[in-house]
Amino acid sequence: MITGQQLKAICPNIKQDRADILAALMSKSFAKYGINNPARIQAFVAQVAHESGEFSIKTESMNYSSPERICAIWPSRFNMDGSAGKRNAHEFVKNQEKLANTVYSGRMGNGDAASGDGFRYRGGGYMQLTGKETYQHYATYIGKNVGETADLVRNTDEYALDSACWIFAIFKKLNDEADSGEFISITKKINGGTIGLEERQKYFARAKSHINIIPDNLA
Repeated sequence: MITGQQLKAICPNIKQDRADILAALMSKSFAKYGINNPARIQAFVAQVAHESGEFSIKTESMNYSSPERICAIWPSRFNMDGSAGKRNAHEFVKNQEKLANTVYSGRMGNGDAASGDGFRYRGGGYMQLTGKETYQHYATYIGKNVGETADLVRNTDEYALDSACWIFAIFKKLNDEADSGEFISITKKINGGTIGLEERQKYFARAKSHINIIPDNLA
């Protein structure tokens, strides 16, 4: 259980009425996924607050406005002139579909660029499911087809949150690490590195301050 007041204290940019709605959904999903003690709830909320921009982002943006930024994100794939077997980043500026289909093609269960899988299965939900293979694992878990699942994860708070809980507790198996206080390790398993660690730790400190009681219905 987490209250809207607690969530608002951790994520001050959320309006109170929305914090109340999200907190109610969290209570439902936390019970389902065993995120059922303060340490687990603290770690989960801190990580998701960062990943989702305080629960404002359900879909990965591929809308980069400068070629320099594209090169910085994918240095092995792009440069400024298309030399040395790389692609010219200028051709992908403000073209989300082309960029996603290029960088995500042929991996993570996606087909080639022409299949459109890269764009269709780009990051979605509050913890960014990415790649058709991962979407399919989650779709199987909830008993839906993969295309419907992609739509639900991107367009509803319920599945954006439920998928985040599934990643945390089932796919990445992070409940035990949360119990051990392994916050940096959790960050690496979610992010693949420590990008945004300072902000994640800021949310973690707030979460530890405001969530410190095991609710009876989750214990």
